[in-house]
Amino acid sequence: MPLVSSQVLEAADAVALARLYGEPLHTIPHDLYIPPDALRVFLDAFEGPLDLLLYLIRKQNFNILDIPMAALTRQYLAYVDEIRTHHLELAAEYLLMAAMLIEIKSRMLLPAPPKADDTEAQDPRAELVRRLLEYEQIKLAAQRLHDWPQQGRDFWPAQAHVDRTQAVRWPDVSVPDLQAAWQDMLRRARLVQHHTISREALSVREHMSLVLRRLQGRRFVEFTDLFDPSQGVPVLVVTFIATLELAKETLVELTQAEAFAPIYLRLAYTPV
Repeated sequence: MPLVSSQVLEAADAVALARLYGEPLHTIPHDLYIPPDALRVFLDAFEGPLDLLLYLIRKQNFNILDIPMAALTRQYLAYVDEIRTHHLELAAEYLLMAAMLIEIKSRMLLPAPPKADDTEAQDPRAELVRRLLEYEQIKLAAQRLHDWPQQGRDFWPAQAHVDRTQAVRWPDVSVPDLQAAWQDMLRRARLVQHHTISREALSVREHMSLVLRRLQGRRFVEFTDLFDPSQGVPVLVVTFIATLELAKETLVELTQAEAFAPIYLRLAYTPV
């Protein structure tokens, strides 16, 4: 039995359409049954017309910066014609993109209008290329986000600490807790403290005599010179009351040269 080299087998497999029970199949059998939905296209698997266009470009290894519009439009329309018979509600936006592809192809066939300057005419495919590149970037970024672990991004694992020990655990007392307790105790102590008021024996008549003695032999005495702040507020009050009593009994006179001028005291004038 002659031996068949591996190169001959590889050449036979290269031209074969398929292998059936290990044997190469070079022609399609006439009784081969293909189900109606075997080649069905599911456009709902794509995110939209740009996703379908990008799939066709990458599948055929087209240069996205130099798209062959005729081949791309032909393949795209084949997909759209298939979807129109099964999913009419999904075909609207795909038909809109098909019209755009046909418009781009027709603009490429027409001669470019002459321009006054030497600038090159804009490529009709430029806007479509821009949209495809932006869509691909967003799609790749979304895919990278999807590949990240969902734990810590979309949800956090539930954690609960259950203390099963029966021993009583007293809380730790910190320094701020002690400080707060001490300040609260001081505040409560200030609310209940007692204030003792003592009675000081001060005589108005005695201070009236003192004022009269200070006025004797002097023509005028300034009002503020009668008071000594070092003796305390009670003495100042009694001295002021004594002065008012002397003025009431017309024993002293209060004079003032003009408004806001210093006030002076003198003994009341008694005619001889």
